[in-house]
Amino acid sequence: MKKLFAIFGNPVSHSRSPLMHNMVFNKLNYGGCYTRILLEDGSKLRDTFLKLKLNGANITVPHKEEAYKACDEVRGFAKKIGVVNTIVLENGKLIGYNTDADGFLYAINEFKNIKNILIIGAGGTAKALAQKFLEENLHVEILNRSLNNLSYFKTLNIPSYTWENFELKSYDLVVNTTSAGLKDENLPAPKDLLNTILNNTTYVADAIYGKLTPFLKEAKNKNLPFKDGADMLLGQGVLANELFTNLNKEDIQKYMSKSFEI
Repeated sequence: MKKLFAIFGNPVSHSRSPLMHNMVFNKLNYGGCYTRILLEDGSKLRDTFLKLKLNGANITVPHKEEAYKACDEVRGFAKKIGVVNTIVLENGKLIGYNTDADGFLYAINEFKNIKNILIIGAGGTAKALAQKFLEENLHVEILNRSLNNLSYFKTLNIPSYTWENFELKSYDLVVNTTSAGLKDENLPAPKDLLNTILNNTTYVADAIYGKLTPFLKEAKNKNLPFKDGADMLLGQGVLANELFTNLNKEDIQKYMSKSFEI
């Protein structure tokens, strides 16, 4: 009997995760099947996981903090940040992990001399990246629409701003972690503010993949080197698949990267 895996999110119809993981399962003859689940209420994640008899799951926007609460045990980096994007069923228990941050470091590997980073947004992805950047001894700042969620970053002594009180610096990298541009043509901050920020950075990245977001269009217009979330998605996906299957990481990466050619 095949093992069943899924991605939970809202929206989730755009997700490439089924393509990525099923490619690995097929090529490496692993008895698994991976699907999408639209979950509107994050508090129902645990019940849904168990009812569907899943063996593992990935969690995307906006349920990563709820996923943390759904777990019986949380391991590694996820424990430190309170954000889970990968759950594995182990002896009947839901075990939570976070592969986002390492996936992102993999993605920006070709951006050199990164020391000062501005993260736009204050959700689960922002928390994971901010904590990982601090561990790498990088300087991080946060810009968010509102004061909501900024208290987490302030406890880490990370300079945190809203649109109204933002203090411009010079950055090596600006990262959008909001969903602005995913299903709309919105920018993650007011255009004038964003333009000023982009005039003071070397590199730009967006966690959204599969489209040139309005944010990345602005970066492109300024001839800034940029990355969408595809490499980040691949990086975290390889690590998640390894947790699901215990297969060889190099083999997983070899076949998962081929799914991006489809």
